[in-house]
Amino acid sequence: MNTDKQLSPTEKILSHEEVLKYIPHRHPFLMIDKVKIDSADTTKAVGYKCVSGNENFFQGHFPGVPIMPGVLIVEAMAQTSCVMFLSRPQMQGKLAYFMAIDNVKFRVPVRPGDLLELHVEIIKDGGRRGKMSGEAHVDGKLTTEAEFMFIIVDRQ
Repeated sequence: MNTDKQLSPTEKILSHEEVLKYIPHRHPFLMIDKVKIDSADTTKAVGYKCVSGNENFFQGHFPGVPIMPGVLIVEAMAQTSCVMFLSRPQMQGKLAYFMAIDNVKFRVPVRPGDLLELHVEIIKDGGRRGKMSGEAHVDGKLTTEAEFMFIIVDRQ
C-alpha cells in the first residue's frame, strides 16, 4: 500500500502499530490499516484499508459475489476519525462513541483487492462532541458517503 505519495512536511502517516495505540478496536473489527494526519490542518484525515479476500465478512456477504458491507465502510470512516481525534495529546485515555449516522449513500461496491481511501472532515467540533463528514473512495471513485456524530468519553 503506497500511501506516502508526496507528503508535505506537516503530514504524517500513522502506521498500523501506531493506529493500535489510539483506538481500542482489534481484529476482526479493526477496519483501518493506516491514517494520514496533517498537523497544519487538524480538521481532516485520510484512512487506508487494504480490503483482503480473507476478511471474515466475505464468507456470508455474499458467497460468490463478495462485497464489503456498507456499514463496515462507515465504521472505517468513524475509526479514521477516532484516530484523528484520539491521537491529540489532550485526548489520551479517551474513547469515541457513535451518536448518530446520517445521509449515508452507497455508490459503488467495495470488493476484495480494493484499497479504500477514507476521507474524513470535521463539520462541527464541540470539544467532546462533534459531527464529521466522510467519503470512501476506491481508485478515485466515490463508493460511500456519510455524516456522523460522536462523543468522546473517559476510558473506564
